[in-house]
Amino acid sequence: MIRDTSAQDQVSTQPPRPIWRRWLWPAVTTLVAVAGIGYVASSWLGASRSFDSDRLRLAEVGRGDLVRDIAADGRVIAANSPVLYAISAGTVTLKVVAGDVVKQGQELAVIDSPELRSKLAQEQATLAGLEAEAGRAALDATLARATASKVTDQAAIDRQAAARDLERYQRGFDGGAVPQVNLAKAQDDLKKAEITLQHARSDATLQSRGADLDARNKRLLAERQKAVVNEVQRQVDALTLRAPFDGQVGQVQATQHTQVIANAPVLGVVDLSKFEVEIKVPESFARDLAIGMPAQLTSGTGQPFPGEIAAVSPEVVNGEVVARLRFSDQQPPGLRQSQRMSARVLLDTRKNVLKVERGPFIEQSGGRYAYVVTGSTATRRPIQTGVSSLGEVEIVSGLQPGEKIVVSGADLFGDHERVSIN
Repeated sequence: MIRDTSAQDQVSTQPPRPIWRRWLWPAVTTLVAVAGIGYVASSWLGASRSFDSDRLRLAEVGRGDLVRDIAADGRVIAANSPVLYAISAGTVTLKVVAGDVVKQGQELAVIDSPELRSKLAQEQATLAGLEAEAGRAALDATLARATASKVTDQAAIDRQAAARDLERYQRGFDGGAVPQVNLAKAQDDLKKAEITLQHARSDATLQSRGADLDARNKRLLAERQKAVVNEVQRQVDALTLRAPFDGQVGQVQATQHTQVIANAPVLGVVDLSKFEVEIKVPESFARDLAIGMPAQLTSGTGQPFPGEIAAVSPEVVNGEVVARLRFSDQQPPGLRQSQRMSARVLLDTRKNVLKVERGPFIEQSGGRYAYVVTGSTATRRPIQTGVSSLGEVEIVSGLQPGEKIVVSGADLFGDHERVSIN
């Protein structure tokens, strides 16, 4: 007898499974795969080009306070460091060397100028002559006034005598002892004396005026020459170069016992009590700088010192503007020229604004658009930017908090509206 599998068979009490249920999960898996492939394909087809994310820098848009400040490394310079010049050509004799500490009024150098000293002697001699002439003119004026006074007094006496003669002749004529002719002559003599007195007084006034004018002209000439002498004397005194304040001798530009030309630099003096910090600011921030703006200066030890803007250069050199900061309270001890210090100038603070990290996209598009990243796609979107600081820029419109944009590397996209990011 041949054995079979009838002994192993069992009767099933469950109904048979439908055919469609066997194909349900494979169909669902296939649909998900097709949807994913379609999404990826649509993204690839919608983007004109693809770029590596390692070459890009992204930043997230958010809200917060935007502090507009300028941070720069500055160089310590002396606020007062004049250079002394030779006022005339001559031989220079140095009394100090570079680095010497000097006091105000101390002799630093002497220039021997025979030409200038000879000019001073000539001008002084001319002044002496003019002063003598002025004195002589004043004496002549006194003599002229005395002579005029003498003539006036004589005319007054003659007039008085003529008046007495007329009175005597009048009494004689009234008594019949004097003829009328003599009376008339006495009257004429009185009138003549009065006219002479009047002219004498007028001449005395004119002569006094003329003498005073001559004396005044001589005196003015002498005063003019005195001013010339004072100026030459000042130049001679300036041949001795003196320290304008307490400080230290800087660079010495002249050689001992050598000939220097007029207006040649001799040496510099540095005021060690007043220092300033010179910084260079990008041209884009130049219009925001103003004298008196608060600043913070940090020395090498990390200690901050308050300061303020003292001066801003009116010109732009190599895309930068030079500004000078002064210490508003006290300056760090032991400062030296050309020492490095960190400076921070606070321009403005905007409260609760929409902002994003600053990047090259601001300069590339002028702040008119940005590439917004969604998944693996970057889409160009028009935006409007506001004020900016060194690290952040204000977003006025076009973006929402939480969105990510390409802040660096967008120059690779060209003019494409949409690109893919790997």
